[in-house]
Amino acid sequence: MNNSSPRHVAALEGVSVRRTTSDQLILDGIDWSVRAGEHWALLGANGAGKTTLLKLIGAVMHPTTGSVEVLGNRLGRVDVRELRAHIGHVSTSQRVPQDATAHTVVLTGATGTVQPLWRKYDDGTRQLASELLSELGCKELADRPFGVCSGGQRARILIARALMPSPSLLLLDEPFNALDLPSREDLIDALRRLAADRPTLATVTVTHHLEELPPTTSHALLLREGRVGAQGPVSDVLTGELMTQCFGRPIEVSRQDGRWLARSGARS
Repeated sequence: MNNSSPRHVAALEGVSVRRTTSDQLILDGIDWSVRAGEHWALLGANGAGKTTLLKLIGAVMHPTTGSVEVLGNRLGRVDVRELRAHIGHVSTSQRVPQDATAHTVVLTGATGTVQPLWRKYDDGTRQLASELLSELGCKELADRPFGVCSGGQRARILIARALMPSPSLLLLDEPFNALDLPSREDLIDALRRLAADRPTLATVTVTHHLEELPPTTSHALLLREGRVGAQGPVSDVLTGELMTQCFGRPIEVSRQDGRWLARSGARS
């Protein structure tokens, strides 16, 4: 694997993806790059192709056409298992033993396994797991079973787990799903602090709601029916006009104290 510092953390050129069973075009002609230290929001209606795009830069799947480079390595020319070790991926659908403590769940991030491999974890690894729990504001949860933690606590524990191998790229697939307001704000604050403490870490967050974006969000990409509607600096992309085009209904966007608010009226 190419371990030199890549110009881009991820780069896609002319990428399309077709579903083999139905020949449905899921992504069409995607050009996109993510650099170190950038924090991207990935938005679009259900079925727009967001999850597929995340799988591509997460080295989970290959494109039908076009090229995908992740951490300086082109998919198809690298052992993706080794590559995935340098990519953090957080999803609420991840399989996690419900009776495992938060500290144990974070430990499994070192081996990329569902169940802990105890012989693989030395004192330094265990200490790192404790430090990551503290960094994500979950220190007091170390001995609590994952299954009894709140949704917001689980999300932060899973982020700590994803950070165990010190990834260069962190992918967050709807991390705010089903969170109540206090839990949402705790997670937003944790992501804000993470961006400040890890200036070279790149993140991509899939969300349906602008209110869930932390103020550290630097860039945004809008997907509509598998195509890029707009991409670039967040202040240029998250506008009422572009959001209206993306979602196909009137949307008003406002920003206050670095946070966004979107409102939609009835279709004319």
